[in-house]
Amino acid sequence: MATFDEQRLDDERALAEVDPGLSLRALAGAGAQVRTAVHAAAEAGLDRLEGLGPRGVVVGAAGGSACVGDLLEALTRVGGAVPVQTVTSAPLPGWVGALDLVVAVSQSGRAAGALALAAEAGRRGASLLTVGAPDSPLADLSARHHGIHVPVRVDGAGSRTSMWAQAAPVLLAADVLGLASVPPGLLAELADVLDDRARRSGPATESFDNPAKLLACEVAESAAIVLGDGPFGGVAARRAAEMFGRTGRMPVTSGALPDAASQVVACFDGPLAGQGDAGGGGRDIFADPFLDGPSRPPLRLVLLRDTSPLPPPDPRAADGAELVDDPSVAARRLAQTVESVADDAGVRISRVDSDASSPLLRLASHVALTDFAATYLAIGHGYDPATSPHVQLLRGARPGHA
Repeated sequence: MATFDEQRLDDERALAEVDPGLSLRALAGAGAQVRTAVHAAAEAGLDRLEGLGPRGVVVGAAGGSACVGDLLEALTRVGGAVPVQTVTSAPLPGWVGALDLVVAVSQSGRAAGALALAAEAGRRGASLLTVGAPDSPLADLSARHHGIHVPVRVDGAGSRTSMWAQAAPVLLAADVLGLASVPPGLLAELADVLDDRARRSGPATESFDNPAKLLACEVAESAAIVLGDGPFGGVAARRAAEMFGRTGRMPVTSGALPDAASQVVACFDGPLAGQGDAGGGGRDIFADPFLDGPSRPPLRLVLLRDTSPLPPPDPRAADGAELVDDPSVAARRLAQTVESVADDAGVRISRVDSDASSPLLRLASHVALTDFAATYLAIGHGYDPATSPHVQLLRGARPGHA
């Protein structure tokens, strides 16, 4: 079994040997991906979507691109007048027709799932927006069906390390369509957030001062649960769990508050929690691995926390009026309660904080750090973060999901 060697994370030669596909470099360029994609969207004529007024929107994305659909759903969940649904493979939902918009996303432009969905959208007469490599089968399909294709090319990056290049045009489309407010200025801020995370979490920053390397070390020795709050926190938590599994090769579960609170807290009195160890959280020094079997990895709670300033108190509270909690305040309170319960139970806790005022910017900050951490997790175990031999075996059976 591969052992995690944290010294690899600060060794330039080891990083070069284990990461020949330059996954870390691609993640470090996420901010540049956003800026380039915004320019490509303008050149592609994304403004032609203005006034389209679709009845519904379907996002077709799978694998490393799937987070794009989750992100659009979170953006439009509150206040959106048009339903948004994400699908990973054909067929399209039965209700999709000429009054609807289908967005097909594939970094390579060759994913079978995105191609099948785009082709079906064309046959049904739906409006079509595609995002992917230029001069690709997806670009050709879009042209044949009079769609808009936004070409994104990220040299040396796969779908998992080019998420923001794929997401930026879709976010701009949401703004043009009036589904959500995502002006170019917000995307410029998002790119800056990604640049800042890359400076603090990139390979040049040593482990003792690098939050992503520290998180990788903590997850490597744990059975981790990633927990976010609300729609955006849920997207970030799911993305983190997928990256820890697909890139880092570690099975990690995820949840979103408030729904996952009971499920997560119930694990705190289970066999992996701190109170299940000898001495209330410490490893039993008298345990014999030959007689007692190997020890199980301890539970770790990875909290994606919103540390932005709370909104000012409602002045009606001073008059004794009965108020309904602001959802963001209620979510913060619940997260603090879960954290307190975990601490009391002896569960190890990793905190990933973001004080950005915008939910989208907080999500970007959380995703950027956990993407780096998942990549360091693979490298620390000696695995190429870009390539899995076992995933290669699936490509013939599931070409759209590899």
